[in-house]
Amino acid sequence: MINQGFIYICGMTNVILKKKISQRITNGHPWIFANEVAEVNGVADGGETVEVFTYDKKFVGRGYINQRSQIMVRLLTRDRNEAIDEAFFYNRIASAWQYRQQIGYTENCRLVFGEADEMPALIIDKFNDYFVLQTLALGMDKWKPAIVAALQKIFNPKGIYERNDVPVRELEGIPQQKGFLTTPFDTKILINENGLKFHVDIENGQKTGYFLDQQDNRRAIQHICKGADVLGAFTYTGTFEIHAAHYGAKSVFGIDISENAVAQANKNAALNGLENVCRFEAMNAFDVLKQWGKDGKQYDVVMLDPPAFTKSRETIQKAITGYKEINLRGMKLIKKGGFLVTSSCTNLVQPELFLQIIEMAAKDARRKLRQVTFQAQASDHPIIWGMENTNYLKFLIVQVI
Repeated sequence: MINQGFIYICGMTNVILKKKISQRITNGHPWIFANEVAEVNGVADGGETVEVFTYDKKFVGRGYINQRSQIMVRLLTRDRNEAIDEAFFYNRIASAWQYRQQIGYTENCRLVFGEADEMPALIIDKFNDYFVLQTLALGMDKWKPAIVAALQKIFNPKGIYERNDVPVRELEGIPQQKGFLTTPFDTKILINENGLKFHVDIENGQKTGYFLDQQDNRRAIQHICKGADVLGAFTYTGTFEIHAAHYGAKSVFGIDISENAVAQANKNAALNGLENVCRFEAMNAFDVLKQWGKDGKQYDVVMLDPPAFTKSRETIQKAITGYKEINLRGMKLIKKGGFLVTSSCTNLVQPELFLQIIEMAAKDARRKLRQVTFQAQASDHPIIWGMENTNYLKFLIVQVI
């Protein structure tokens, strides 16, 4: 694979692509898989910046390499004149922040959404004056000091914390870890969303501690919840359910398999003075929804926000089966004319397939559906056309008739 005889261009290790490569690369996607690489000229340490060329030596871009990874190169720029240095990351993060401000996300937002912000494998969530960082590839991890320095210069934050306790890092040959990237601070913080307050545990909560990607979708349930009996499953810390109570639900019952999540959800309900309307219990949704269907329980609104059921194409059928089953169970608990609120965060289940799954569930439940709204993740998680992995969240409200 390494050909020492190649004449180096700009003194940098060069990656030469095969003649037949995916249209994805020429269309602007930053991922270059190992099976698309013809040769690597020079000794490339993992995480090092390399230049990428077509088979006939035309410049493609500059990015970081990891020959241990299936994605051998992730491109950072296609501009031959743009150096990858500390200033590069400062400018990209400043640009990402400017975009969020332009579209109205200033307090809490996903500040950097990886490939969508031309910083592959970098996630930064902003919780007011606190920041949570994930560097999910070796090349991005090596630039962590520059990224932290840029955040400090732009925001002067109260604290920065890394949540790199994710298995995907091990595929890159880097360990899982989490901890402070600034002076230690209290990692249990409070945020505001849509007029409500929520506890966020950025050290021990799921992902970066809070699911910002649903913040716009939580507003979408406002009108259907007034005076309604609401059931929420896979509630995590109760954000959808507490919004439902805030929007005038008569009663809200939320369930989640995690005792810790349920405790946090009940705390969040009390924090907003909604503990008399909204309560949570630890239960397995698949088991109890099936039983409640047999018992004839009925609700005006059922909300389902399950975790991703698969991370790989090999188990996509398992995800399809899981989504169909849980939505079938949910529909059977809805009064005629009531509403189903359902989501999928599985990237591999694209929007069209998700709608087909819901349609299959409706047929099996012998229910007709009227679509109210079909949305993606909040706009601070931008979707880049041509990059399927940036269009991952499906959020659907239907009336069940």
